[in-house]
Amino acid sequence: MPPPRTRGTALRHRLAELRGPDVPAKALDARALAALAANPGCRRRAILDGAGVNKAALASALGSPSAFGQSQFAFVRGNAFEARVKADGGADLLRLAHEKLDPHAEPPAHARVPELSAIGPEGRAARTALALREAVEAGGWTLLDHPMLALDVAGSPAFLEPDAVVVHPDGGWTVVEIKSFPMLDGSADPAKVGAAARQAAVYVLALEEAAARMQPTPPVRHQVLLVCPKDFSNLPTASAVDVRKQRAVTRRQLARLTRIRDIADALPEGTCFSPELPADRLTAAVESVPATYAPECLSACELAFHCRERSRAQGAVTSLGRSVRAELGGLTTVEDVLAAARGEDGDPDDPAVAALRRAARLRAEALGRQHPQTPGGQHHETPGRQRPEEPHPRAASPEAARCR
Repeated sequence: MPPPRTRGTALRHRLAELRGPDVPAKALDARALAALAANPGCRRRAILDGAGVNKAALASALGSPSAFGQSQFAFVRGNAFEARVKADGGADLLRLAHEKLDPHAEPPAHARVPELSAIGPEGRAARTALALREAVEAGGWTLLDHPMLALDVAGSPAFLEPDAVVVHPDGGWTVVEIKSFPMLDGSADPAKVGAAARQAAVYVLALEEAAARMQPTPPVRHQVLLVCPKDFSNLPTASAVDVRKQRAVTRRQLARLTRIRDIADALPEGTCFSPELPADRLTAAVESVPATYAPECLSACELAFHCRERSRAQGAVTSLGRSVRAELGGLTTVEDVLAAARGEDGDPDDPAVAALRRAARLRAEALGRQHPQTPGGQHHETPGRQRPEEPHPRAASPEAARCR
């Protein structure tokens, strides 16, 4: 007899049905987990990522192909810079780690770089765990080049591969992120640094899970080492980035991923996201899961163009940005906002409605127009303001004519 189906097995079977028959699951990586944590309210992305759906293929099948992704030029440049940083046994990388994170420790003159190759992601994760244990026992500096870490996501392991992990002489572990964007005068683009910090926070969580299986538990540092090109050269420089905030957000979102079961149970029977389905059926399946679109999705999700088109068609204010959505409170559509501004709808005691009506009155006064809320239908003008069609009193003077 087949073994009884457990709760976790039933969920994996349900997610396989959503993905489609004979469709391999797309493994979650740190970039996808970081993007999911940046938009925790999007149930559509949560279920698609949880089921391992290839969102790029899905977007193409829906007629909204994605431009999301790294260019080939940036990919080659990033690989070349990473090879430069890790040359000579990672001497430059370890020097930067010692300088930025652990200046009181002994210099990394004789660092160890263990071999981490193995068969399959499970084998590489086991080999990485063994190398981490050996590094802690041996002491000194150790550089793990492209280790494999496992992170539990919704009851199943996600295998993640950071650029590097440094083991300090005191036994502490540090995640290293190597990026090809420049660091000018000691600072880099805040948006790119934020994205790198969110991605590194995922690695920190996975490293903490590996540390928790060891006794005594080694400390995992919450400061990651961000390595970038210095100014416009190919020389590496680095900065210590605190990722405690990003780590907390990511951990909270991963805890919410256990509700994937609830999202899946709420879907209609027979729902499937296979790109091989007819376009109308596939569109209905995608639209059956609510999405929370924001302009930031354009740089983080393959379905962003499809969701933006639907968001604009529905007049959702989220298409204008999360900050605008937060300011408008209970007004969720552009029509609701315009009606509240014209005084046709909305609670006058609502601060958002009051602010919109005041803004509409100021706009009408600035344009010299009658506002719908003006009592008695009288035209309201700001004192001292001329009507647009009336000439200025000085326009007819001889002095003005000579000036012209």
